[in-house]
Amino acid sequence: MTSTAALFQRFTNFLIMHSHANSQPKVVLAGGTGFLGRHLKRHFEQLNYRVITLSRARKFVPNQVHWDARKLGAWTTELEGAALLINLTGRSVDCRYNEANKHEILTSRVDSTRVLGQAVARCQTPPAVWLNSSTATIYEDTANDAPANTEARGLIGRGFSVSIATAWEEAFRAAKAPRTRKVALRTSIVLANDGGAFPVLTRLAKLGLCTPQGSGEQWISWLHVDDFCRAVAFLATQTQESGPFNLCAPHPLPNREFNTLLARRFRPWVRLPQPEWLLRVGALVLRTETELVLKSRKVVPERLLSLGFEFSYPTCKAAFAALT
Repeated sequence: MTSTAALFQRFTNFLIMHSHANSQPKVVLAGGTGFLGRHLKRHFEQLNYRVITLSRARKFVPNQVHWDARKLGAWTTELEGAALLINLTGRSVDCRYNEANKHEILTSRVDSTRVLGQAVARCQTPPAVWLNSSTATIYEDTANDAPANTEARGLIGRGFSVSIATAWEEAFRAAKAPRTRKVALRTSIVLANDGGAFPVLTRLAKLGLCTPQGSGEQWISWLHVDDFCRAVAFLATQTQESGPFNLCAPHPLPNREFNTLLARRFRPWVRLPQPEWLLRVGALVLRTETELVLKSRKVVPERLLSLGFEFSYPTCKAAFAALT
């Protein structure tokens, strides 16, 4: 039996939907209550879209609809006539890779993508575009002067994180959506003041931990959060483009240079070394994995650049200046 609370939520969304239906295109944002989802919601609302968020939380929030990210339900009606579907759903990888966490990391991504595909297939008027999260970690560990990974010439790596990324994209490719343009967002580390890795990095830098992590030779691909939002909106308008896109700034840099920029910005009175053995101890204490800082990610956004997308923050120095 439908609860009173659920009926109230549906009635609220009905009123909002009909009050704006004639003036605003609709974006359905799955997994949109996290760090990146909040930024995308604000960005698309500023572009005069009406954003419907699919969330596993049961809250009385206008334009937020409950789903469990695994099974079809009443939420599927929100996809009808949507201009855009964006899926960001996935358990954080900032954890220890034990069997339980690895299972949840995989299933949260694959199951949500699969059920969205089922919902899109049932639509009378399916979303025009579906942008599905992926990760730049899909590429191999790229060391030293090896060429950067592009969409056309990138080398797919091996290991747990890569297996997650490839299964995620395979579930997306398998979704039968002939009337919906599909784009996989191979996103790098996104820098912002209010979430993700950057607040942690700034706190550590102020304590003197802005030295090369491990060898410091591993590459970092990154993206300012404003450019992330702008790139997503840009890809929504590229009517002939589908498949994977690298979402990263055009200038990756070695970990050593990244930390030098942090040190110049925060000027700690002491700079402490971070050898690999110490990072492994720290990761154990903090319940995370060293792969997040030691894997070499050298990726460039060849397809975005070829389409004429212009980055507001093409260099890490410019991004840091805007953020700190």
